[in-house]
Amino acid sequence: MCGRYGISVTREELKEYLGEHYGIEVLDEQIRLPRYNIAPGQDAVSLIGDGTRFRVGLLKWGFVPEWAKDEKVGYKMINARKEGLSQKPAFKKSFLERRCVILADGFFEWYRTTSTKTPYYFYLKNNKIFGFAGLWSVMKRADGSKLYTCSIITTTANSLMSDIHDRMPVILTEDQAKLWLDPNQKDLEVLNELLGQYDPNDMQLHEVSSRVNKPLNDDPDIILPVDKTLE
Repeated sequence: MCGRYGISVTREELKEYLGEHYGIEVLDEQIRLPRYNIAPGQDAVSLIGDGTRFRVGLLKWGFVPEWAKDEKVGYKMINARKEGLSQKPAFKKSFLERRCVILADGFFEWYRTTSTKTPYYFYLKNNKIFGFAGLWSVMKRADGSKLYTCSIITTTANSLMSDIHDRMPVILTEDQAKLWLDPNQKDLEVLNELLGQYDPNDMQLHEVSSRVNKPLNDDPDIILPVDKTLE
């Protein structure tokens, strides 16, 4: 699964990345960066596409189907397993019509034993920004306002992650992301092929402090390696 992640770049660095890869030149002032410890229920910097151009904005992390009676259901749907996306009622429509890419540069997972849980930080060896494959939805509240939410798609863990957890978020290259964001792409075989494991040889990890367990801790120290010499 994926229950915590970060995008630890500045606004200028994100603008440069989006301009280079997606032709996006304007960044909404509501997008606050850097973020080191993004938790469910918080805003996720996300991309969507209309078939002609790409847009970047904020989606609340925790998928709420458009027909939901209670928006709190989103906390139960922060992740969407890639298996069965085209059949599960909550995700079926979004899988075909409302796909998004959630921008990040690292994510956390916990190695759990019967008595402990140890956090690890996963990221690309080149330390670049990447995108999670995601789904988005819009729910109309009783007062007429709209709630835009998203979920991160997961797949089986690659060899780098499998000793820590049996699932991992789907990470897309920029070319894959553009295909994923194309609303005209409705071929289920093509879409499912995009939802594979990221090459473990292009990723790395290290243990981090248990401070990441508290979402209020959102600072650069969150992603630093634990110094074993101080134990």
